[in-house]
Amino acid sequence: MSHSDSGRTTLGDYRIALATREARRPLIASLLARLPIAMIGISGLLYVQHRTGSYTVAGFVSAATLVGVAMGSVVQGRLIDRFGPTRPLLIAVGLFATTMAVLITAIEAGAPVPALVALAFGIGVFEPMCGSASRALWGRLLPPGPALTAAYSYEAISMEVFFILGPGLAGALIAAPWPGTGMVLGALCMVTGAVLFALSPAVRAWPPSPGGRVPLLGAFASPGMRTLALAALGFGTVIGFVEVAVPAAATLAGNTALGGVLLSVWSVSSVAFGIAYSLRPWPRPLGLRLPVLLALFGASAALLAWPSTLWGLAVAMLAAGALITPQSTAHSVTIEVVAPKGTAAEAFGWVLTAITLGIAFGQSVSGYLVERGGPPVAFLAAAACALAVACLVWLRRATVRAPAPAPSAHAPV
Repeated sequence: MSHSDSGRTTLGDYRIALATREARRPLIASLLARLPIAMIGISGLLYVQHRTGSYTVAGFVSAATLVGVAMGSVVQGRLIDRFGPTRPLLIAVGLFATTMAVLITAIEAGAPVPALVALAFGIGVFEPMCGSASRALWGRLLPPGPALTAAYSYEAISMEVFFILGPGLAGALIAAPWPGTGMVLGALCMVTGAVLFALSPAVRAWPPSPGGRVPLLGAFASPGMRTLALAALGFGTVIGFVEVAVPAAATLAGNTALGGVLLSVWSVSSVAFGIAYSLRPWPRPLGLRLPVLLALFGASAALLAWPSTLWGLAVAMLAAGALITPQSTAHSVTIEVVAPKGTAAEAFGWVLTAITLGIAFGQSVSGYLVERGGPPVAFLAAAACALAVACLVWLRRATVRAPAPAPSAHAPV
């Protein structure tokens, strides 16, 4: 599958991918493990704010978790590539469950803020990366082609569904008699799903990679991977800007509760458009697809600055959200092209890290701009960042190709 003609699928390709016999058990387990991804973060934020009475403390704890995920995803991905997913995921599950129990105890005991931040960072580092393993597993179960692309599109669409359901579940469970209910239920769901995924036959059959010298940067040593990470960083930055500016716009309009609803609208259009786009992706060459989709995403963020009513903002959010899943799918397909052999899980980790850091940057800058210039300024800044990064990705488009094979240890000097 070349990078010039990859990406087009049919509905039949989705059926082929999802009907793959070896994928059934890990598919269901992975869904269970990833369902609470957005739920745990929001539940933790609300739980800490409820116990401490401070959004500032809750924000620090939430940010620490994001930084932990950014760091842990690459490390876990490299371990999964090296040893297979089963052992690294089971170890991560044990550490995650232990750290989560300690964090909840610390919150209940009113522990100092630095302790809560450190434990939240640990939650992120040890969060079992079933998403990276699941995406990489598809490349072992299906040959390169439309069915594999459909599987990657399914992964992106399912993640959007989780990000729709997660905040809603967290908001509902914060009203339970104990405010930590959502955090505990999310953790139990993630732990159960990760264990079932790690012990499924297809995952246990994933052999360790042959021993050998691994570059310090691993998958990131590939120029194409660095280009992909740059595109993912721009993608995450726009999301971070919008996730702060939209609720702020709702608050200024006197309807704070609609902020979360508007963000869900964004995800709904992403899911709806994701399948349609995969049937006829554009542009066809991945080297062009990455910057073009990012530039269009930035342009759609600029449109969010125009509406003067929340209804108008909702319509603009529908248009902007349509470009989320196509980019996520393009990232997955690009990994198949640019990642060195045997580094798929780590490569997905680098993409997740770039997106997470972009979100963190966008959220922090957006908050500053919203306070000083209002949400429209933040939307325009998101567009400017996306277009600038898209230009850099376009300049590096030639790197989106298969990496040169590593020199053999027995090759003549």
